[in-house]
Amino acid sequence: MAEEAPAPAAAAPAKAAKKKVSKPRKAGPSVNELLVKAVAASKERGGVSLAALKKALAAGGYDVEKNKVRVKTAIKSLVAKGTLVQTKGTG
Repeated sequence: MAEEAPAPAAAAPAKAAKKKVSKPRKAGPSVNELLVKAVAASKERGGVSLAALKKALAAGGYDVEKNKVRVKTAIKSLVAKGTLVQTKGTG
């Protein structure tokens, strides 16, 4: 006599797949574009400091305090691409 395991009463109900709701992108220009415009508008021959870039972005209505990490990574990516040239320092 072979004993059979009792069949499961009911399969676990499948969870409803959650749809990812993406936030709509803001219509304004990207941080990279804002930075390039700020550097291009500058009259300084030796370049623009990080503080001066942040001031220019803040004057243009960009919330620098809230997005300071985004600004810094955008500057690093622009330097890596060659769009901006770092004239002094290593940071």
